[in-house]
Amino acid sequence: MRAWIIEEAGGPEKLELRDVPTPEPIAGEVLIRVRAFGLNRSEWFTRRGDSPSVRFPRVLGIECVGEVVAAPGTDLVAGQRVAAMMGGMGRAFDGSYAEFTRVPRRQVFALSSALDWPRLGALPEMLQTTHGSLHQGLEIERAKTILIRGGTSSIGLAALALSKRAGLEVVSTTRASVKAAMLRAAGADHVLLESDSISAALREIFPAGVDRVLELIGAGTLLDSLHCAAPRGIVCMTGMLGGLWKLEQFEPMGAIPTGVKLTTYSGGADDITEAQLQDYVALVEQGALVLQVGPTFAFEALREAHRAMDDNTANGKMVVVVD
Repeated sequence: MRAWIIEEAGGPEKLELRDVPTPEPIAGEVLIRVRAFGLNRSEWFTRRGDSPSVRFPRVLGIECVGEVVAAPGTDLVAGQRVAAMMGGMGRAFDGSYAEFTRVPRRQVFALSSALDWPRLGALPEMLQTTHGSLHQGLEIERAKTILIRGGTSSIGLAALALSKRAGLEVVSTTRASVKAAMLRAAGADHVLLESDSISAALREIFPAGVDRVLELIGAGTLLDSLHCAAPRGIVCMTGMLGGLWKLEQFEPMGAIPTGVKLTTYSGGADDITEAQLQDYVALVEQGALVLQVGPTFAFEALREAHRAMDDNTANGKMVVVVD
């Protein structure tokens, strides 16, 4: 099979397309013919050398959709349409940047859908991360308002769609004023131009603050996000689009307003059930849930796709199709 191998950290040119042996599954594993996979910031961080736990050489890729080739000792059968994601995929073991991938059964989801491969390939990790952030991290069932920082990212746009479906009033942010219209068209009730400090501007709209804040930019804006939350509000840090992983100085008593809760979300495939993922996919298929999808790339153009991540030009989830 063909697979994109990375031997050392660096730019997109470090990804090399090679012929390698097709993996053979043992009992409890699923060999998947990869039809499409979404691109994720996790892979971007790893490629740049910012994932110290990942050892090279490695086939990156934390998600995919495709068809079962073999699944010894499991309930899955050859030809079945499936998604796979997370659980060390593309990090602890070789992932989806390949024509075939071998994945433990526990992180494989059987799916029934008429969506084409590019559309289906955009969904698994985006839906899992958004679902976990909103329901496990932010408990949006008890909220009426939410701020999404990093709103034009694939997770930000998915969170906007799911938050509106849940009946929340949504504030979304973008660093590019030209993208404000896109956010409003996607359903945002309010759009703020992103900066290191937007709490004053947000409180002009909601003087008491918002019930929930989904922090996708990272540590660089986290302290300001805490001051956007209302008393008894929750701030959940899920993303690090800004590339800053940690705060050099953090004084909790001064940084966290009284009554505001701070949490994170970095869960995995166990945080969404096969039935929940299937329900979301069905909603997308029916047009009842609209998710923003970015450009689609051929398998051979993976380096070009990574350059688009470098340049932050996607405006939605990027998908690579394996022909």
